[in-house]
Amino acid sequence: MDLAAKEAAIARFLHEYPQAADAGCGHPALHRCEEVRWSEFPGCPAAIPLLLHALLDRAAAAEAQRVLTNTMFSIAEMNAAMPEVLPFLLRLAGDPQVPERSGLLERLITVAEFSEPVEVGNEAMVLWFGSDNDHPEREQCRAVFAEYASVVAMLPEGLINSAGQAKLRQAAGLV
Repeated sequence: MDLAAKEAAIARFLHEYPQAADAGCGHPALHRCEEVRWSEFPGCPAAIPLLLHALLDRAAAAEAQRVLTNTMFSIAEMNAAMPEVLPFLLRLAGDPQVPERSGLLERLITVAEFSEPVEVGNEAMVLWFGSDNDHPEREQCRAVFAEYASVVAMLPEGLINSAGQAKLRQAAGLV
């Protein structure tokens, strides 16, 4: 999805859920998300903070997750801004009051999977996903997971399946 399509998807979301952009105002997990220069990342819309705030709106959270996922991932790679988004998502996942928390955890599992290194000797994987040198966001996301290992360790069991829980713990360096 190109940048214009991502921006249009966010605009449609905000048209359908106009109250959602204000839902997370003041939430400590989103502190400073407006200060990130999102549009400086290739293919990243400037309106990412609106989607992050919308994750706290009960009526809009599931759709906000869907739009955020479509904005941050293509079929074979994640957006270069993911290392910047990830701390906000991890902090939100650590808050039991966040609506659609299990869905948010599923998104984090996807980030963990996309963050795994691609073996240089596996030509098919390199052709499909690119090398780690071409995608520094993978290693950067692994570093963020490690930095937030204490949050991952505190995530309650039962919100996601054991394989997903193991994937998050592995990404955070806890296993």
